[in-house]
Amino acid sequence: MQGKVEISGVNTARLQVLSNKETLELLRRSKAGDRAAREKLISGNLRLVLSVIQKFSGRGENPDDLFQVGCVGLIKAIDGFDLSQPVRFSTYGVPMIAGEIRRYLRDNSAIRVSRSVRDTAYRVLQCKEQMQLELGRDPSLEEVAQRLGLQRGDVVSAMDAITAPVSLFEPVYADGGDPLMVMDQVRDTRNTDEHWLERIALRDAMGQLGKREKEILTLRFREGKTQMEVAREIGISQAQVSRLEKNALGSIRKAISS
Repeated sequence: MQGKVEISGVNTARLQVLSNKETLELLRRSKAGDRAAREKLISGNLRLVLSVIQKFSGRGENPDDLFQVGCVGLIKAIDGFDLSQPVRFSTYGVPMIAGEIRRYLRDNSAIRVSRSVRDTAYRVLQCKEQMQLELGRDPSLEEVAQRLGLQRGDVVSAMDAITAPVSLFEPVYADGGDPLMVMDQVRDTRNTDEHWLERIALRDAMGQLGKREKEILTLRFREGKTQMEVAREIGISQAQVSRLEKNALGSIRKAISS
């Protein structure tokens, strides 16, 4: 899509940009039934649509189709915008345009989702968009679930079912140099320096245990055996296994925390 000047017959290089004051005035006139103001409002915000569909590039979708769907979202935003709210039109319009494109991508996805789950997800999206306008921020999952009378888990499951997969190699930012990929912003929560140091401390602590204590911990936590099974295997009482296990775990905790 990069370098393409014309999308759906629209020369993107010549798209006009309206100021916030002009937009609000056109919105007032459009709400009053001025069709010319409505058309000017649409054409004056096509660059907003263009900026949103660029976020969905790299998915193999026809940019002309995405642009047309984005325009549907723009028109819905114009019709649904509340002039009494202290919110810029672009703040309201961007999630409306993006939401329309996401719905299009989900409906045309090769992964089929049940009608009831899809309907729930659409209700969640509509509720979220409405609450964004009311609150001036993104509502939490709990707030959306409470508004719709749903369980939090139902909201999460519905949204997960219709979320389009994103490639780790999809660019999220480029400024003339190497692009920043999704994978560059994904944090590895398992292999952090803190966890690495904890593993070293655990290994050192295990090395300080006696042979029998190591054997008991291996049988208990690596092989999943009960204390009675361990006692029979190594020939001591269950009470001795319990005492040795407790002492070994205490030594490990002390070594790691020191």
